[in-house]
Amino acid sequence: MKAIKTIYFYLFLFISLNINSQEILNQYLQTAATNNPDLKSKFSEYMAAMEKIPQVGALPDPQLAFGYFISPAETRVGPQQFSTSISQVFPWFGLLNSKENVVSEIAKAKLEVFEDAKSQLFYNVKSAYYNLYFIDKGIGITKENIDILNTFQQLANIKFESGKASAVDELRVEIDIADLENQLAYLQDSRYAMQVLFNNLLNTDKNELVIIPDTLWNESLLYERDAILDSIKLQNHSIKQIEHRILSWEHQEEVANKSGMPDFKIGMAYTAVGKSSNSALSASENGKDIILLPQVGITIPLYRKKYNSMVKEASYKMEANKFKKTNRVNQLSTLFEQGFKDYRDGQRRIILYDKQLYLSKKSLDILLAEYSTNSKNFEEVLRMERKVLKYELELDKARADKNAAIAFINYLLGN
Repeated sequence: MKAIKTIYFYLFLFISLNINSQEILNQYLQTAATNNPDLKSKFSEYMAAMEKIPQVGALPDPQLAFGYFISPAETRVGPQQFSTSISQVFPWFGLLNSKENVVSEIAKAKLEVFEDAKSQLFYNVKSAYYNLYFIDKGIGITKENIDILNTFQQLANIKFESGKASAVDELRVEIDIADLENQLAYLQDSRYAMQVLFNNLLNTDKNELVIIPDTLWNESLLYERDAILDSIKLQNHSIKQIEHRILSWEHQEEVANKSGMPDFKIGMAYTAVGKSSNSALSASENGKDIILLPQVGITIPLYRKKYNSMVKEASYKMEANKFKKTNRVNQLSTLFEQGFKDYRDGQRRIILYDKQLYLSKKSLDILLAEYSTNSKNFEEVLRMERKVLKYELELDKARADKNAAIAFINYLLGN
């Protein structure tokens, strides 16, 4: 019973560490979404597009006119002195709503551009995070192997001094240690460069420490291959963007048709009249200066070629965007197959290198025991040690690559 409780404790601890590691990455994603300047730029463009809706949906500004008669025109009741008028144009029924629909769909397309940029940013952050994990593991494994080789070097030296081995054994170890030290320096430089890239994605201090888990959690795809591909065609933000562009041109075609219809104009005019010298006029009529004239006007769109061209332009734009959508679906299908191939490859490599690592460690233990006994096969010991190092690195690289492939597929899904 005590052993079972211990197993449950370590299992819970392992799950908790994985959950905490994923939560740390989620926090980094939230920081990137909040701070990244390119993402902020895309969102500001969307907000700017939204502000166009009330602009195109408003009536034209009223027109106010004022006229002064330098040479007053004489009327029956007196000379005209000045006149003023106000008028309002009303577009054809539904034209303003159609214009609003056009810019509304354009704004929605801008929103999809923002969402696609956010998905791309999340993928870049995850990819950089997984690369940092692999580099950190590479640094740790390389340091561990240098320590092991130092132990081998001491063993070879003891064997040489006792006359049971050649001095070449020690020299071989020195060669391998030098190679690993050079590899370690490269990994440390790569680590800093990747850290700068990661922090720049988050728009934080480039020297800020990035927290990396000891063991990368195991990501998995939640749906089958065909279901994922169907979801990509429906949910991908670049596809949605094109769909909104198509709808905007459909509404633009309505705008073109309605623009070829008459506009209406309604107004009022006022004229001030001075006193007349005609003595036959009564006091109430003489200089009667308030004249209100209701005005009604209509525009006559005679030049139909312009409006017909506007309709054709919208039709061609719709057709062009439909072709773009088809092409984009094909591109996404190709990208998904590449990502799914990398995911499957990562799965296979994890299984392979886990097995290879176990076998190579077991072989190394046997070879090392033989060398300790009879001082034979030291070159084989070093070769097997290099294999252990290789498989340790390849196993962590496979883990990182598998998670990165899933992150890429999630990006295609619009997540």
